[in-house]
Amino acid sequence: MDIKSLAAVVILLAFSSTQVLAQNATPGVACESMNGTSCEQCLSNVTCLWCIKTKSCVTYPVRTILPPHSLCPLYDARWGLCWMNFQNLIITLAVFGGVIIIALLICMFCCCKCENIGSSRFVSKMERQVNKSSNKQEQRRAEMKQRHDDIRNKYGLSGPNPYSRFG
Repeated sequence: MDIKSLAAVVILLAFSSTQVLAQNATPGVACESMNGTSCEQCLSNVTCLWCIKTKSCVTYPVRTILPPHSLCPLYDARWGLCWMNFQNLIITLAVFGGVIIIALLICMFCCCKCENIGSSRFVSKMERQVNKSSNKQEQRRAEMKQRHDDIRNKYGLSGPNPYSRFG
């Protein structure tokens, strides 16, 4: 199925859904009373289902989502539009549903990946700040040690401790 035919199916589905929603159910007219008519006349009532195989108009079984095979095979069942059968409708909706699910998964994956990239940037920034502060602290310790050594040398305390021999 190429892009053009897929786009045509989407447009036709949108058109058919708006057309089906625009149709009004004829109150009091049973679908079975339209058995001798055409598909277009049968489907003028939205509660009716046309079966091409038996050329009969039946009430759509709303308790089951899809009409049972005993009522009418999916390939021959028509509802809303005479040119669209249930089998093609199911395949088309399954493809669209799959595409939507895949698109959502890709979006979620991209969002999570972008979030992880942002958090890794934040983590690296924090590590740089920690390294910077630890380097400053080491420099301060080295400066303090140097000052203490200078004071010890100035007052002659840098040599061996004279009290160490008593210990």
